[in-house]
Amino acid sequence: MIEITTLATGSKGNCYRITDGHTPLLLECGINYREIQKGFEFRMSEVAGCLITHEHKDHCKSIKDVLKAGINCYMSGGTAQELNIQHHRIKTVRAKEQLQIGTWMILPFDVQHDVSEPMGFLLANTAGERLLFATDTYYIKYKFKGLTHLMLEANFSEKILEENILAGRVPQVMRKRLLRSHFSIENVKEFLKVNDLSKVQEIWLLHLSDTNSNEELFKREIQQVTGKLVFIP
Repeated sequence: MIEITTLATGSKGNCYRITDGHTPLLLECGINYREIQKGFEFRMSEVAGCLITHEHKDHCKSIKDVLKAGINCYMSGGTAQELNIQHHRIKTVRAKEQLQIGTWMILPFDVQHDVSEPMGFLLANTAGERLLFATDTYYIKYKFKGLTHLMLEANFSEKILEENILAGRVPQVMRKRLLRSHFSIENVKEFLKVNDLSKVQEIWLLHLSDTNSNEELFKREIQQVTGKLVFIP
């Protein structure tokens, strides 16, 4: 059974603990290492690996400490090049080439963000559960079957963003960047509509903007579209 714990989400830092009861993994390490240790009850030796989507600090702030702790960090070649850290525990992966970490079979896939080579990850365990993790992307071009858990960015609402720009709360220049780098709730809904959700148990909405989102509205809208259990950490 997959268990998801959010240690941090948002522009100030992103970090998640997932386990299938056998192999604990770290998704992102964008907060202080001490906070990561607390989230894992200081049992870091049990962590089988850390998946990193891209090089922005709010997703990889503590990578040097994670590496020092003896934890392999998996990322694209483009991300590794941007981080420019030489370490034998940095493992580069390629989109659509599977790898195995403990009881997890992991398929990296390319996403759309304003960095060199960002990735999302599809994780499947031996119990037949399938978890999709995608953040910091304005679009996902793939369809997935048999998903049981989704962890998706829902950064902003286009409607709220436009209202904030008109009111002068958000500069106009931010509009273009957000539309080409982050997942809007509108695009999340479209993505969910074209995917097979028949086996989905949980949907987690991540990385909500402080100013351009509405937690209650997002949760209600996704529940209405999917009929599934929705969490916003």
